[in-house]
Amino acid sequence: MPSIRQLRAVLYARVSTVGHGQDAAPQLDALRQAAHARGWQVVAEHTDAGESGAKRDRPELARVMHLARSGAVDVVAVWRFDRFARSTSHLLAALDEFRRLGVDFVSLREQIDTSTPMGKAMFTITAAVAELERDLIRERVQAGVDRAKAAGKHCGRPLRAIDLSGAVRLLAEGMGLRQVARMVNLPEATLRRRLAGVRQKAGGQGAV
Repeated sequence: MPSIRQLRAVLYARVSTVGHGQDAAPQLDALRQAAHARGWQVVAEHTDAGESGAKRDRPELARVMHLARSGAVDVVAVWRFDRFARSTSHLLAALDEFRRLGVDFVSLREQIDTSTPMGKAMFTITAAVAELERDLIRERVQAGVDRAKAAGKHCGRPLRAIDLSGAVRLLAEGMGLRQVARMVNLPEATLRRRLAGVRQKAGGQGAV
């Protein structure tokens, strides 16, 4: 009989401050024990120390995502959701990306393991929620275009009547400009230019 392939795992931990009783070791110890119990091959461990969970760019988390996207790992394991994600939207987007990449996600405290049948069902649910959010944003953008046309505004620059707050929020939650541009059905260069205008007006909020 062919041998069962050992799953390759990357472990990720985060502490928001260095010192003051905060130490990533307990998180990593729990993750290592879980990996051993499941028979995973731990190929990497990454820890962001002194990094806020709300921070958009965390260097070690970026390395974890690179491993997942490059096909170097089969499982991403964390101690708790809030060690990984900045927000619900960030978590949903990451889970949807892992689903498309064929990478499982495990969070020990929430007892989420997408390698199990129940966990795979969660992938389906989160993918549906993420798609719903994308559809709502597209509808919002299209409604702005329709309002502009109904008001007789120049169609050559329809974005002047579009509320870009949804795109701004998604970017703030960590999505890339290219991905957000696809979600709101706009050329990437156009979205970049209009967002630059938003940032110059009213502190980056409101419609342009």
